[in-house]
Amino acid sequence: MDRIDGTDGIAHPDPGPTEALLIGGRAGVGKTTVGWEISDRLREAGVAHAVIEGDYLGQVHPAPPGDPRRSAVTEANLTAVWGTYAALGYRRLVYSNTVSVLPDSAAMFERALGPGVRIIRVLLTASDTTTLTRLTAREIGSALDREVAGSARKARLLDAQSPPDTVRIPTDGRTVGDIAAEVLGVAGWVGPGGGEDGAR
Repeated sequence: MDRIDGTDGIAHPDPGPTEALLIGGRAGVGKTTVGWEISDRLREAGVAHAVIEGDYLGQVHPAPPGDPRRSAVTEANLTAVWGTYAALGYRRLVYSNTVSVLPDSAAMFERALGPGVRIIRVLLTASDTTTLTRLTAREIGSALDREVAGSARKARLLDAQSPPDTVRIPTDGRTVGDIAAEVLGVAGWVGPGGGEDGAR
């Protein structure tokens, strides 16, 4: 499904390859905010899509037996949710999660979204100062120290292990709209005139 019929606002199936726009980055870099801005722009352009915040798929405590990193429950939930969207004809997914761009995650998306899925990796980056400011405004109590330390650790991991096809986009000193526009340019889902890219 690629487009929404402007006459009724209802999405209609349109066969095509499945595409997953993966937005990764350290805590405080703005993944979720950028993801929702991208969704707003896609809606305005009439481009059908689904949005999934990956962090929510594994938000259980304690971890399931035999799944200490919650990777199995995350994949099961992604498979179930995407299965619903795919059955309705959706073919484009905006997915945000810290480590979604790492090579280890590719197999999960291929299993959950189907073989042949086109994976588009975007890594949002930000300085320690910028992320500290954002996390301080967002977190309260003991969570702040944990998030700050984890953010720095994940930034190093992502910088070292993100594959060569990952597009790195800095977010320091930029507006959400500016960042979202650059990410959409990478995905190629919106044409120059603001509508759907006819080549996709």
